[in-house]
Amino acid sequence: MSYIIICVVFLIGTISIPNILGQSDEINNNVIMKHHQKDIISPNIIDKYFNNNTLVHKKDFVNNITLHYVIGGRGDPILLLHGWPETWYEWRNIIPSLIANNYTVIALDMRGLGDSEKPQTGYDKKTVAEDIYQLVKKLGYSKIYLVAHDWGGPVAYSYAAAHPEDIQKMIIIDVPLPGFGVEEAAKFSPNGIWHLSFHAVRDLPEKLIEGKEDLYLNWFYDHYSYNQSAITSEAREEYIQQYSKPGAMRAGFEYYRAIFEDAEQNKEYAKQKLDMPILTIGGEAGVGKLTTTSFQKVANNVTGITLPNTGHFIAEERPNYLIKQILEFFK
Repeated sequence: MSYIIICVVFLIGTISIPNILGQSDEINNNVIMKHHQKDIISPNIIDKYFNNNTLVHKKDFVNNITLHYVIGGRGDPILLLHGWPETWYEWRNIIPSLIANNYTVIALDMRGLGDSEKPQTGYDKKTVAEDIYQLVKKLGYSKIYLVAHDWGGPVAYSYAAAHPEDIQKMIIIDVPLPGFGVEEAAKFSPNGIWHLSFHAVRDLPEKLIEGKEDLYLNWFYDHYSYNQSAITSEAREEYIQQYSKPGAMRAGFEYYRAIFEDAEQNKEYAKQKLDMPILTIGGEAGVGKLTTTSFQKVANNVTGITLPNTGHFIAEERPNYLIKQILEFFK
């Protein structure tokens, strides 16, 4: 919701305002600016991994749908869950370093999005998590590490709550949970998240946006990033092409239409708090500390970071910083 954590990575909760909940865990601005200067990744670096078959595209039939994913590397598995309006491609700058550090990477297109099948139903996060759980098992893995952004975040929570013994650690990026912060963020106000309610309306958004997907999606890339150039023209073209496919916008909106069902599921799950280590990362120009405060309500071991001068799309705005956090947290 491009504000997937309501990893990865859905705009379910992006708010372009200063961190409204404080600055206590933020990093020094001078350090941040140095990181920004270093967060330049050569374009198409991921291509060589496909060209030498280190990374491959695959599809598998699980839970009665076909999921598309890319997989590569050797070692402990890291599952990457994207958000809206993005696809597995949001992780293109992250994947090479994870492979280089001896991890197996699985980056998929969630139900209805990217090159995955687009069924009419099943967009509550419990069902989406079950899709992914069955894929992970089919691939032969048990315990995994999880990184999730935007709508990927609530999906990751459902996965972890249903199968806590299977999650080593997880990182949730810039998203609160339905039932634990999303509804409050969507309230009518100058800084409210207007698109949550709009996307939840049945049928209307699809009809209004059809043929104007580029105009609509570029608004989110521009307004929910701190550095608009971080979402490159190549990436925008890829995302817009994917979300212009028949049924793709409807599928994306179904993630929002399931929010209240998700909230009920999450409240039931939250009766037993998660114990695995969780790192939450929010952009100051994204949801700030809301990811941290949301997950602290459902988990016992949460470490939170808020990044100044950073928006919602952290994997693309701050790739090198995120790579460092992943490698340090998962070691």
